Amino acid sequence: MAPEYAMHGEFSVKSDVYSFGVLLLEIVSGKKNSSFYQTDGAEDLMSYAWLLWKDGTPLELMDPIIRESYNQNEVIRSIHIGLLCVQEDPEDRPPMATIVLMLDSNTVTLPTPKRPAFFIHSGTDTTMPKVLQFDQSITKTSPVSINEMSISEMDPR
Repeated sequence: MAPEYAMHGEFSVKSDVYSFGVLLLEIVSGKKNSSFYQTDGAEDLMSYAWLLWKDGTPLELMDPIIRESYNQNEVIRSIHIGLLCVQEDPEDRPPMATIVLMLDSNTVTLPTPKRPAFFIHSGTDTTMPKVLQFDQSITKTSPVSINEMSISEMDPR
């Protein structure tokens, strides 16, 4: 879910670009963002991809199953495009028409990605390591969603 939608309820075509970027990184890595728990300082799949990108080792993100038959340039370009799509500021995300051009042509120069948007775990996932789960006693004053969806608090007019 795009951060501007999760935080402010604002939805646009750039929200779809964000989702496409997440999907692209999930395909390359073979991992789901919603169940990704890396302990190397990354909270989610996008942060992990970003750390590998900054370290100059983006191919470490790649799913081991496809390591036998892949084009290195295509994988790196896909990760690059995925990172461009998950930028925190919607204005920094490319439009879908540009993404199609980026995927279709190796001659299109890609801009340098910035650090991707953040991701907040709900603490309700039972597959998450216990050390990463939120202490539910701390969050009793604010509602927590069991299904990781937002909770609307209704205020009368």
